[in-house]
Amino acid sequence: MQDRFSAIIVAAGTGRRMNSSVKKQYMEIAGAPVLYHTLTAFEKSDVDEIVIVTGEDEIPYVREQIVENYCLKKVVAICAGGKERCDSVYEGIKQVIRRQENTGQNDLNDYVLIHDGVRPLITPELINSCINKVKEFDAVVPGVPEKDTVKEVGSDMEVTGTPDRKKLYRVQTPQCFKLALINEAFEKYNSEKDHNVSSESVAITDDAMLVEKYTGHRVKIIEGDYRNIKITTPEDIGMAEYFLKKSVRENSN
Repeated sequence: MQDRFSAIIVAAGTGRRMNSSVKKQYMEIAGAPVLYHTLTAFEKSDVDEIVIVTGEDEIPYVREQIVENYCLKKVVAICAGGKERCDSVYEGIKQVIRRQENTGQNDLNDYVLIHDGVRPLITPELINSCINKVKEFDAVVPGVPEKDTVKEVGSDMEVTGTPDRKKLYRVQTPQCFKLALINEAFEKYNSEKDHNVSSESVAITDDAMLVEKYTGHRVKIIEGDYRNIKITTPEDIGMAEYFLKKSVRENSN
């Protein structure tokens, strides 16, 4: 059976740091919502289907104003997210598995690509590179070498160490996994939360952390793109618009 690749686009964030009444995934850049640009890259890539995770009260807007308005054909489901990003990702994974069961596939050997909806500068080329590599390694994350010196500090803000910059990468999305692997990680993580057995206070900041911690599987870093930024602050909107317009000019030449 041919491998199947599902993209889970997480767009359920509140965007507290944007200081705007409009959530960052719906702000306009280059004449269209941020989320549209993100989805279009996946639409043009080799993924087979797209699941969007958003706020429950935003589902009609996403369906009508983005998916239907822009005729996005690969979007097969839009579901509500959870309290935290991890919860939202898991809702997307459950949606992929549920769709498999409904179609009689139920194949956990398929793959998922988990992407931030507010990374609109992702390219089909990088997505396809992730697809090719995850078939080989089962867990891959795009990343770029850290350019700046990074300091570790204590609670008093005194420096406690300086990591070797050559070993540091800024990780991006889509983070890509064999479906069985990431589902196992989430099941163990949620079981631990439900039973309050975790003694660690370290926050889970990305999906790869779950795979590393709860399955022991090695995660492979592949070459990312410095332009694949995550929109977090108002300054990022201007940067994203600049890069989008620059890309249009380059492609038209």
